[in-house]
Amino acid sequence: MGVISKYKTLTQAKDSFSKAEYERALEKFATVLQNYPNSKEAYNGAILAEMAMSGEGGAEALFDYYEILQEEDKEQADLIMSDILENIDGTLDTLSEIFSQPLRDKIDYEDGILYQDFQQLLDEGAEFRETFENIMFSTRVIITAKNDFIDFLDSLIEHDFRSMAITYLESALVAYPSDAQLRRLLKKLSKGKIIED
Repeated sequence: MGVISKYKTLTQAKDSFSKAEYERALEKFATVLQNYPNSKEAYNGAILAEMAMSGEGGAEALFDYYEILQEEDKEQADLIMSDILENIDGTLDTLSEIFSQPLRDKIDYEDGILYQDFQQLLDEGAEFRETFENIMFSTRVIITAKNDFIDFLDSLIEHDFRSMAITYLESALVAYPSDAQLRRLLKKLSKGKIIED
């Protein structure tokens, strides 16, 4: 049985992390782990603190993302973050590969609609939610450029597709953990009450 207040110590650890006091945060997370070895939150926090201490810029973005996930479903947040941290080495190149090569040669466009074509429909006056829902049920949107991906995520957030935006953002943060545009979208996603899709 633990001899410390798990909740209080985790709160202190997260506060320290938020203030960029990573060594203190690591100590607090480690204290929780010593007393509660099965605490996924303490384990994930310790790894993020170690990442931040070693200068990996993505640690802060992943921590912010973790906080947002915890507001939605704490247990699920722990599992998602554990999965991201366990697989981070193998997935860091996933999206960067996608956006660094010309994919036009590799994609069968019969499998979906190009984002540029989707955007053109919107520019011509189509309503985002209705148009996107119609496309979702019949095909998929093919995105071949990072800027289009950022724009697409922004539109999902603007039009209340919150859970879908979180899913895409999760993958993007693994590949681009310190990307300023993704962090801006993360903050936007965490503000206000957005209707679930």
